[in-house]
Amino acid sequence: MRLTTLLTVGTALWTATAAQAETIASPDGRIVVTLDADGEGIPFYEVALDGEPVVAKSQLGFNFTDADPMRRNFEIVGEVRNSADTVWEQPWGERQFVTDRHNELALTFAEKDDTPRRIIVRLRVFDDGIGFRYEFPEQPHFETANIAEELTEFNFASDGTAWWIPAGDWNRYEYLYSETPASAVSTAHTPITFRLEGGPYVSLHEAALVDYSGMWLRRMSDTRFRAQLAPSPRGPKVVREAPFHTPWRSIRIADDPAGLYESDLELNLNEPNALGDVSWFTPHKYIGIWWEMHLDKSSWASGERHGATTANAKRHIDFAAANGFRGVLIEGWNVGWDGNWFGNGREFDFTKAYPDFDIVEVARYADEKGVKIIGHHETGGNIKNYERQLEAAMAFYEGLGIDAVKTGYVADAGGVIADNDSGGETFVWHDGQEMVNHHLRVVKEAAEHQIAVNPHEPVKDTGLRRTYPNWVSREGARGAEYDAWAVPKNQPDHVPTMIWTRLLSGPMDYTSGVFSLEGRDASAPDIPSTLARQLAFYIVIYSPIQMAADLPENLAARPRALDFVKRVPVDWSETKVLDGEIGRYAVMARKDRKSQNWYVGGVTDEEARTVSVDLDFLEIGRSYRATIWRDGADADGLGSNRHAMDVETSTLRAGDSIDLRIARAGGFAMELVPE
Repeated sequence: MRLTTLLTVGTALWTATAAQAETIASPDGRIVVTLDADGEGIPFYEVALDGEPVVAKSQLGFNFTDADPMRRNFEIVGEVRNSADTVWEQPWGERQFVTDRHNELALTFAEKDDTPRRIIVRLRVFDDGIGFRYEFPEQPHFETANIAEELTEFNFASDGTAWWIPAGDWNRYEYLYSETPASAVSTAHTPITFRLEGGPYVSLHEAALVDYSGMWLRRMSDTRFRAQLAPSPRGPKVVREAPFHTPWRSIRIADDPAGLYESDLELNLNEPNALGDVSWFTPHKYIGIWWEMHLDKSSWASGERHGATTANAKRHIDFAAANGFRGVLIEGWNVGWDGNWFGNGREFDFTKAYPDFDIVEVARYADEKGVKIIGHHETGGNIKNYERQLEAAMAFYEGLGIDAVKTGYVADAGGVIADNDSGGETFVWHDGQEMVNHHLRVVKEAAEHQIAVNPHEPVKDTGLRRTYPNWVSREGARGAEYDAWAVPKNQPDHVPTMIWTRLLSGPMDYTSGVFSLEGRDASAPDIPSTLARQLAFYIVIYSPIQMAADLPENLAARPRALDFVKRVPVDWSETKVLDGEIGRYAVMARKDRKSQNWYVGGVTDEEARTVSVDLDFLEIGRSYRATIWRDGADADGLGSNRHAMDVETSTLRAGDSIDLRIARAGGFAMELVPE
């Protein structure tokens, strides 16, 4: 890892009496934030862009289960200012180098009474948004914070359009997105994205979610929102010992959708790599014994229909070795899948295979073929059972040479089984403090064994992959599995919406590459997609691990599409959004980290459209051999001719522009190789 420090300046000013309202601007001066306490002593902040309000007066504070609220009667008693301009390197990611340039203001608020409690609000302002957090210093009379609710507000200065999914409902984060007025949102998960009337694009989220409950966003009135912490069965939603700090509350602000996506705000609000050298993780593509279960052709459970057999695993390994896939995911290999495992998981054994799966032989065979097995730990949402076996399970995989694991927490929201501290069970939420701590415990244990982690039914991504780079991807949204059996399937606007909502938080294991475009039930509507769209997913949906989800025989049946999947990288040195509108379409370019090759992908919603791709990002003076996988002239992702795809080659240069037609529910992919 290389860290290049360009500028770091810090000044401090402490005052013994209440200070005036403080403002701080972004390095380019466009964003200005005011932080103060009003006449009732209620801390608040305001955000303006180019002199126009974005976030109007928004209150800050806490309610506790065993103490007076931290809400009013505060004054500012201390101030610290800093600024930073650094560049740091990602071991893998959407871009290799990230610029962290911000100005910082930390104000200490103290209650005006005989035994004042103090709290620090630390604010960082970037050119692309802001982040702020609360810090509870060590102090007498307030050693433990039993937080009932956070009172942080986000009071937008105007209405606008919002793209969001509901929070607090049974299916965790796995919903199709709603597009409504901001003033019609109920309670939403973050990231939630807005386009304000006559103003900028804004995304609300959080960064560095550690030992705390995940933040939902609850609309209180009109366009005034308040943080709502995920529940806990234990009373307080968060229990912490001072000193501690909360996660950052983050607000991305941009003039256009491209600016939202290209921001690294949450990554910059996280701590640097805590693991050191992580070169043992290799970004890769994989196949797996997985889609066949979603198609109901085989089962996770044991018996005649069992998918994870030694013979089936070797068949997949052979296909992976022949086609350049590094990994093979094998689900259903271990004891515990028989009977009612959903939201139960009490029978899962993470070191004991079913009799028809010789895991030692499969691992040996994979190694002989130059392929890596991707392990699988489905918990059924039972973290009590999983944590009891966690160390042994990771050591077991390490001994077999397995260096990546997909974990799973299939249970309804609020139905995760945890220890009640008395030997019994209690039920917690997927994004409550207990699960936040559990996920980090798994990631740290996996790192001890040089194993990468990809959780499904996870807690949301908040940029912790910077601190723990073995946390390589996750699900955390409605993925491609819904195209196998759901009604409705993922609609054409789903991915063009996710790019500017879920994917702002980080990598997603969407499990792309269903070449057949068919789900489980032949009588149900087919997958709304063209074949070329499935290829575009590898570019517009970022993850350092990418699955070719379809059955091996279906992948082999489309050799031109398979050729693209073999060629497309999964690790990038640069990423640029070329064009797009939220929920409508997106065109994105990425540069391979290991070569000078560029890749461009585009997807659209249910409307066919022609996009003009400007190649200004190419190196001036060089010619590039362009290969384009595009929808055929009569392709229609919502009709009968979904597989029509043309593959064309030409020579292009920087400054050229190429017009590409995208069919309904269609897409395209382009490879640009310097000649």
